[in-house]
Amino acid sequence: MIVVPVKEGENIEKALKKFKRKFEKTGIVKELRSRQQFDKPSVVKRLKKERAVYVQQLQQVED
Repeated sequence: MIVVPVKEGENIEKALKKFKRKFEKTGIVKELRSRQQFDKPSVVKRLKKERAVYVQQLQQVED
């Protein structure tokens, strides 16, 4: 369960933004979308590899 403490006088939009950020970090929506269809293990493996290459390229550009 996600709990977002709201301080006295804090704007409700700010609290909602905090909630959305925490909810996004849990990855629930991402997992639900991935479970809607079956992906072959070979496809999942290929996508992970492509993502790893992409992230590595980004890190090299930063340095």
